[in-house]
Amino acid sequence: MHRFVLHNRELREAGETVLAPGQVGFLNGWGVFSTLRVSAGTLFAFERHYARMERDARRLRVPFPFSPDELETALRKLVEANQAWDAVLRVAVVRNRGGLFEGPGIERESDLVAFTAALADWGEGVHLSYVPNARFGASPFAGAKITSWAENLTWYEQAHENGFDEVILLNENGEVSECTSANIFAIQGQRVSTPPLATSGCLPGVTRAILLEEIRVPGIEIREQTITPSELEAADRVFITSTTRDLLPVLSIDGYDLKQEMKVFALLREAFASYRETYGRKAGSHHLVHS
Repeated sequence: MHRFVLHNRELREAGETVLAPGQVGFLNGWGVFSTLRVSAGTLFAFERHYARMERDARRLRVPFPFSPDELETALRKLVEANQAWDAVLRVAVVRNRGGLFEGPGIERESDLVAFTAALADWGEGVHLSYVPNARFGASPFAGAKITSWAENLTWYEQAHENGFDEVILLNENGEVSECTSANIFAIQGQRVSTPPLATSGCLPGVTRAILLEEIRVPGIEIREQTITPSELEAADRVFITSTTRDLLPVLSIDGYDLKQEMKVFALLREAFASYRETYGRKAGSHHLVHS
């Protein structure tokens, strides 16, 4: 974590105490969050991150008192203070009141906390293993990106203890859902598939959405489709996506080496990098015009 954090609309030292036990969201995981990529000073795909946070906040009844312009301005101030021009940015909005254990003297309905950190080196690919019954696709809260993250962190820690980099979370039907902090895709010929939001229980990742909605490569179809473990293992290539990883190959699952088709994956990775570069140029021009 870098030196400064954003607490509501103010910059604070990262070591400064700004939270209290009576803020119920921090003890109960009652909040929403998103992780953004800062690329050349630009908050990449900010509009998508904002829309998802605002939507999830409504679902979880978390007060979200920030307009898109207000939040973007505050986050840009944090980036500038930390000189975090190429970094990861985590922003959370957490509910302060409600339930049996609300503390006294709490005036704000929610708190915003954001910080930046250095980019991680994820290597050339990842080795995964399965976790059965780890997602419930039929839950009314499936797909909400909430701050109650203990299960994911536990599975991620166990994966590393067992010699893996990440885990594939299966839903109640034994179908592929996602990883603890990444979506998953399978390439078969010219078709690229990812588990459907409606039934798999996966999160609507921003990188996932960009691939489905924005990336167009001639001859390649990108779609939602139910995926079983056997179909995943038979794919020409499997890769995961996230804001911090972009598109990252899966090398093996439970010790079984996967096929590593090159062409389609390389075209998708190149198209995504081009999309982000174009986004950055347009965002930079927009801020120059309005500054």
